[in-house]
Amino acid sequence: MPYYLYQNKKTLEIREISQKMTDLHVYFSDGIEWQRLFLPINGAVDTKFDPFSSKDFVEKTRNRSGNLGDIMEKSAELSQKRAEIAGKDELKKNYYKNYTKKRKGKLHKDIKEKQAIQNLDNKGITIDYD
Repeated sequence: MPYYLYQNKKTLEIREISQKMTDLHVYFSDGIEWQRLFLPINGAVDTKFDPFSSKDFVEKTRNRSGNLGDIMEKSAELSQKRAEIAGKDELKKNYYKNYTKKRKGKLHKDIKEKQAIQNLDNKGITIDYD
């Protein structure tokens, strides 16, 4: 059974009283009705991520329900936050640099795509995706 808090209006004493959820939530002691106290819900969802901490990301995504797509979305969101705060995302930049180094100069598809769009823009060509 859950506990409910009640406060004596005169002495300001607080007591935890175990009651059923279906009970009428009133409490009397020595003929005095005590006032029920309502507190904010004590549940919390971890919504604060440090976008610069890989350790924080691992800890907060370790036991979450969801799928790989959810983790990838969160990663992209944190990358965007890093870019907003620092002007650019150094982790992403280093990832692309290491990708190119490991593959003997081959560029990542995202970099290739960005370069292709810039080349088209320089030539006055725009592509609309409808």
